[in-house]
Formats: sequence, C-alpha cells, structure tokens
Amino acid sequence: MPLQHVEPRRLYRQIADQISGLIAAGEFAPGSRLPAERELALKLGVSRASVREAIISLEIAGLVEVRVGTGIFVTLHQAAPHAQGDAGPGPFELLNARKLVEGEIAALAASEAGPDDVIALRQSVARMTEHIDDFAVREETDRDFHLALAKATGNGSLEVVVEGLWNQRAELWGRMQRHFHTSDLARQTIRDHAAITRAVEAGDAAAARSAMHRHLSRVLREFQRGLEGVQGGAGDVGGRSAGRAKAGGRTNKRVHA
Repeated sequence: MPLQHVEPRRLYRQIADQISGLIAAGEFAPGSRLPAERELALKLGVSRASVREAIISLEIAGLVEVRVGTGIFVTLHQAAPHAQGDAGPGPFELLNARKLVEGEIAALAASEAGPDDVIALRQSVARMTEHIDDFAVREETDRDFHLALAKATGNGSLEVVVEGLWNQRAELWGRMQRHFHTSDLARQTIRDHAAITRAVEAGDAAAARSAMHRHLSRVLREFQRGLEGVQGGAGDVGGRSAGRAKAGGRTNKRVHA
C-alpha cells in the first residue's frame, strides 16, 4: 500500500488528505472497506486518535461512510468536495486542551464562587436533567454550565477562553457526537456536572479540578471507544476484506470489538 509516513507533529487534516488522494487514485475503490484503524495508524506513523479524526473528516467530505460495527467504506458515489468546516483542531486535541484549561478554572471557581454562581451551576444541572432526551437543549445547557463555571472565577478573560474553546467545536466534533454520544454518556455528564458543582459549593479546589478532569477524560474515552467499535476487530480482516471488495467481491461479515 503506497502510504507515506506522516510526521507526528501533523494533524488529522494531513492524514485525511493522504487517504483522499489514494481514494482519488483508485487505491481504495468505491464500495471497498478501508484498512483497520490500527493498520492505518501503523503505516502512517501516527496515533490512532489522529486516524479517527481523519476518518470522520473524510465522512464529512462525503468520501467514506462510517458503519458502526462494520467498518469504514469508500462511498459508491463520491460527493462534491465539502467546504473545509473541519479545518480547526480535532476533537481529541480540543478535549485535551479543555482538560488542561478547565481543570484549573474549576479549581479557581471553587475558591472564588459566590452564592449566585452556585445557584447558576445548580440550575444548569437541573435543566440538563429535565431535558435529557433533547440533544439540542442539553448541548446548549452543557455550554452554559462551563461558561458559568468560568464566570464564577471572577476573571473575564477566562470566560473568553472557555467560549473560544467551545466555539472550536466545529462540524467534525458534531459528527463524532452524532455517532457516539449515547444516553448513558448524557446521564454521566449530568452526574459529572453535579460533582463539579458540589466541589465548587464546598470550596474544595482540588476536588473541583479532579472532577473536571474525570469528566473530560471520560468523554475522551467514550469517543475513543465508540470509534473502536466502528471497526472492532477489523485489524484481523480489514485489509483482506478491502482487497476482496476492490476485486469485485463483498463481505457481509460483521466485525466486533
């Protein structure tokens, strides 16, 4: 497979460009399954997380179809190139940045928050609980919670920082959420927010920081687990299946984690 080594400093966009180039050149025929994530990561010399982000980016561009539990397939009818709405940081990169920044914000909020700040956080948790089945309201309230936490620090610059981080959640993030954001994840998010609120109310900076780190680390793990579930055990059969599809054959075997 004529894949070129990608330097670790590069992000998912360069990986997506290389794979899309191979699709355009006919290396991966329409209807064929791409090699497993772990195989692509090894051949490209990058992390699996970067490959995951690249795959979702290719789906947004209409070049591949993500079939959860089966694999990643080149689309039969290639769509027109999609506008580069996913050109910013990838979801995993963004989550790691948020973990670093918002952990300290939560700790500072625990030291500085007043009664009104705690009430705002409680109201946010209550609203998420009330609208747990409404994704749009839940997302809006999730954002409001993190902004309220930044406001509780008393530092307006930190509010701007958090708002900027949330504004980087572009189409790539949204597509990943639609694939892997489950009801269980929503309920756990509510529990996480409640734990952060309790720590802030108690004035426990260490507990608030730890609660925020646990929250964002869990979201990161869930997205990773969801993407692993897409290809499951495809590391054993992905390349062979792709080869059969390219030759005109098809396989209906489902791949499990």
